[in-house]
Amino acid sequence: MTFEVVDSLFTVSLNSIVTLALAAVLLLIGGAIRDRVGFLARFCIPAPVIGGTLFVVLNLILTLTGVMKFQFDVSLQDVFMLAFFTTVGMGASLRVLITGGKLFIIYWLVNVVITVLQTGIGVGVGGMVGLDAAYGIVSGPVALVGGHGGATSYGGTFEDMGYAGARLVGLTAATFGLVVANLTGGPLGRRLIERYHLTPSTDDNFHVDISDYEQKETVELNYDNVMKNLTVLFVSMALGSMLVTWISNMLNTFFELEVSIPTYVGSMFFAVLVRNLNDKFKFYQFSLSFNDSVGDVALGIYLSMALMGMNLLDLVGLAGPLLIVLCVQSVFLILLTYFVIFRILGKNYDAAVMCAGLIGHDLGSTPTAVANMTTIQSRYGPSRKAMIIVPIIGAFLIDVFYQPFVVWFISAYVPNLAA
Repeated sequence: MTFEVVDSLFTVSLNSIVTLALAAVLLLIGGAIRDRVGFLARFCIPAPVIGGTLFVVLNLILTLTGVMKFQFDVSLQDVFMLAFFTTVGMGASLRVLITGGKLFIIYWLVNVVITVLQTGIGVGVGGMVGLDAAYGIVSGPVALVGGHGGATSYGGTFEDMGYAGARLVGLTAATFGLVVANLTGGPLGRRLIERYHLTPSTDDNFHVDISDYEQKETVELNYDNVMKNLTVLFVSMALGSMLVTWISNMLNTFFELEVSIPTYVGSMFFAVLVRNLNDKFKFYQFSLSFNDSVGDVALGIYLSMALMGMNLLDLVGLAGPLLIVLCVQSVFLILLTYFVIFRILGKNYDAAVMCAGLIGHDLGSTPTAVANMTTIQSRYGPSRKAMIIVPIIGAFLIDVFYQPFVVWFISAYVPNLAA
């Protein structure tokens, strides 16, 4: 950590270790505040967003008043980003997709279409109000489907391409989506149920293998098992990122395609391969609970670290157009879900509950989707289909399409200003 005067302003520069320590402290502060402020918990605002935003505001005030400012070494940020996306891949058992049945496939395809439409709205409406395509994409499925993690990751990619403030735009969009998803998902589901006088189904002929999602595997977390799980995680991070670099170079060299695939995409999909091979051949005892814990910590530290260095002034010129795009995204998805998707899913009680969940994870997050559905079920009765299908699709399987699609769209339609 160093202290110096830069441009007549006292500047504190934090090295990578101190930056990491501060990110962890802000994460804990954010969690404590969320637990004590009702509306933050109710809207599922992530702890690192709360703690990081408070520090960003403080840093901005200190800078504008000429007191001091902070600078950070965020070189460790990419490590936590890779770790988070790799744990997402490790948590995915593809046999769920195979055994999920017709409704499972339909719901997944519906979300595929939504991803395409959200991209079109972000770029199209954004273009009409003066937003570059990069900001339109990051305020579309990147933030609304990918959440704060996706917004920060792809936002960083766009900033490397020359689009200042892209991460802040994405984080703002993700937070906006969380609030709207919490406010509208439950009421939409209740409205459908009451309008069509729907009641819970008594059909028990719905069989999906969800053991990997409903139950944490009982694995003794001794030294040997912890090291094996960590080693597989690290190897997947390394080989996945190396594979993506190799593919990008090959496309650029042999096909003259200027493609830059984010390394975390490769790590995530490599982890999917490793997880499902291990499910079949049992190379080691995979611990889902350990994997989820590592993922939660990695995401928290990663978001907290990413937020610390944000400059709110970058959002000033984009705030108005961004709000218009987000309002259009929200209204469009709500109307599409109410008038079209409800009918595609079967126009029954399960469909109504699934629609509440869809609003939750396609505007906010998978926990928001579960919260919306749980609220409805506590009043009207259970929907086993919804509680099985929606969390699995929202937590991972939509990424099977969303990640490659966004990467392709960026390569095809977003100019690299930094080139």
